[in-house]
Amino acid sequence: MIAGRASAEDTGAFSGRSAAAPGHFRDARGLTLSSLGLGTYLGAEDAATDRGYEESVGIALASGVNVFDSAINYRGQRSERAIGRALAAAFASGKARRGEVFVSTKGGYLPHDAEDPRPPRAYIVETFLDSGLAPRAEVVRGGHCLAAGYLRDQIARSRGNLGLETIDLYYLHNVETQRAAVDAGTFTARLRAAIEVLEDEVSRGAIAQWGLATWDGLRAPPEHPEHLSLAGVAGLAAEVAGSRHHFFGVQLPVNLAMPEAIAYPSQLSPSGRVSALEAAREMGLAAFGSASILQGRLAAPLPEEIEAAFADASPGAGRALQFARSAPGMTSSLVGVSTPAHAREDFALAKVAPADPGAVLGLFS
Repeated sequence: MIAGRASAEDTGAFSGRSAAAPGHFRDARGLTLSSLGLGTYLGAEDAATDRGYEESVGIALASGVNVFDSAINYRGQRSERAIGRALAAAFASGKARRGEVFVSTKGGYLPHDAEDPRPPRAYIVETFLDSGLAPRAEVVRGGHCLAAGYLRDQIARSRGNLGLETIDLYYLHNVETQRAAVDAGTFTARLRAAIEVLEDEVSRGAIAQWGLATWDGLRAPPEHPEHLSLAGVAGLAAEVAGSRHHFFGVQLPVNLAMPEAIAYPSQLSPSGRVSALEAAREMGLAAFGSASILQGRLAAPLPEEIEAAFADASPGAGRALQFARSAPGMTSSLVGVSTPAHAREDFALAKVAPADPGAVLGLFS
C-alpha cells in the first residue's frame, strides 16, 4: 500500500512544473487540481482495456492532468486496479509523487469481480449477501447498499485495488437510488449512518474526504422523488462531525446534452433557487463533471454557435470538453479515455486556456 495523499504543497508543485495553459489548474480547498480528469467507466473487462487505461494515466500525467476517477463497480473492479498499477509505476519511475495526484473512487453498488472465476451473480450473492456484509433488507433495486459494514468493506477493497493507503476522495455512489426506493425518514437515517462511517474512515486515514457522486439527484428539482439537497447533506455532515466535517465535493453530469447543473435552478440556497454548480460554489464544495463528452457522442460536429464559442479548442470532443471545463463553478471535467490516441487528443486541451465562463452562460441566454 502506497502511503500519502494529495497535498497542497505537492499538487501546487505539479502545477508549477506543468506546461499547461493559465487557468487549467483550479484551487479545491487548498489542493491544486487540473481542470481535466481521467475517468474509467467504460470498456471491456479484459487485459487490453487495462493496458489502454494504464497508458492513458501516463499520458495524462505528462499532459498536466492530476485527477483520476474510478468506482469499484467499474469493469468488475479492473478499472481501480489499472489506475493503481499505472500510478505505482509512475511513482516508482519518478514521473510523479503520491502527493501530486488526486484519486477518487465510489461505493454503493454491489460489484462483481471480473478476475474471480465465479459467475458475477454468484460472486455477489456469496461475498456480500450470504455473508451479511450487505443486509438484504438494506439492498434496494437489486444492487445498492449503504449499510455501515458494507461501506467499510468497500472502502477496504478499493484501497487494496488502488494500492493506496489513503483515497483522496471517496464518493457515495448514486445515493438517489436509495432516495427513490425508501421513505424520506429511512433515507435520511441511512445517509446519516453512512456519513458516520465516512467520517470515521477519515479519522482512521483510509480516506481523506468524502462526497456524493450522482446522476439525477442534484440536477432534479426539489419536487422530484430522487432530488438530493446539498444543503441537507451538509446539515447532516455538521450534525455528525460539526463544522470540521469532511464533505469535500460532488460529481454530476455536465455536458452539452445535459446542462442542467449549469442552467437549471435545482437547489435551494439562502440566495434562492440556484443551479447545482452554483450551490456547490456557494458552499465551498469542489465539483467534478462526469460524462463530459457523453461516452463519445459529443465528439461529432457541433452546432455552429457552439463551435464558434469554443473555437480555440479542437473540433468535436475538444470543444465539448472546453464547454464542460469552462462552466462556472467547475473544478475538473472527467473524460473516459482507454486508448493512448484518445488520451493524447483529449488531454492536449490542457495547453488551451479555458473559455470565459460567460461564453458558457451565454449559450443559455
